[in-house]
Amino acid sequence: MSVQIVAVVGAGTMGRGIIQVIAAAGLKVIAIEPQASQQEKAVEAISVSLDRQVRKWTRDNPDVTHPGPSQEELLGRIQWVEELSEAANAHVVIEAVPENEELKCTIMRQLDAACPEDVVLATNTSSISISRIAEATSQPERVVGMHFFNPVPMMQPIEVVRGEKSSPEAIETASELSRQIGKAPYVVADRPGFVVNRILLPLMNEAVIALDEGVADDPETIDALMKAGCNHPMGPLELSDFVGLDIVLSVLEVLHRDLQDDKFRPAKGLQERVAAGHLGRKTGKGFYDY
Repeated sequence: MSVQIVAVVGAGTMGRGIIQVIAAAGLKVIAIEPQASQQEKAVEAISVSLDRQVRKWTRDNPDVTHPGPSQEELLGRIQWVEELSEAANAHVVIEAVPENEELKCTIMRQLDAACPEDVVLATNTSSISISRIAEATSQPERVVGMHFFNPVPMMQPIEVVRGEKSSPEAIETASELSRQIGKAPYVVADRPGFVVNRILLPLMNEAVIALDEGVADDPETIDALMKAGCNHPMGPLELSDFVGLDIVLSVLEVLHRDLQDDKFRPAKGLQERVAAGHLGRKTGKGFYDY
């Protein structure tokens, strides 16, 4: 199935990245964001990012006589709305609200009631069980996971997560949409953390523990060693700041609860920074000052 219209619920960091890549791929986007301030912030961020993308396309194609897509053309593919009922006009809906299970289930329940039965409902959760979210709907077979990675415009993989009742058709539609927008879909099972976070989060957490225990005197040393010694493009503490310490903590809490494994128990230094409101880049302070 070739998808032409996608609805995206939520215009936070992940939501606006998803909106941007869908519009850049030539598809129509119904962007659902009820908060006017968040919508304005998202429009500004997407405009800046798309302008950068258009200029890069022009720079990378100096011999092409016809112009590439303009910023105005790309922005024109995005329809901003406030009501979830508008999602009924889409072929696929991607929920990208904050990582809160109760909130995601509520949104899915409302989407299930609003959308025709052939509309695929995808959630961008990074850690919550797809099967539990799907049970909030009357048709769990049409619910799948589409876990994008931040920053969405730059990161290629998407974990297409198969819930217990996800239909093969829903999985294939999500995979095909991933390919349409230039991403690489990887179908994975509905297990806590899926693949990437199941492996990555213990590394990030252990880096905080090492800092807490004074194994290194500062975050710079830990990050420099991990980049040089393991060929990582970004150190684990720098990455934590980039992702958002509140998100890192939330995912660790889910993994610790669902797997009952102490390697996922959130480090004290992580909990303390989140409690103090130091969430990383988005607040100007985390393990580093910005």
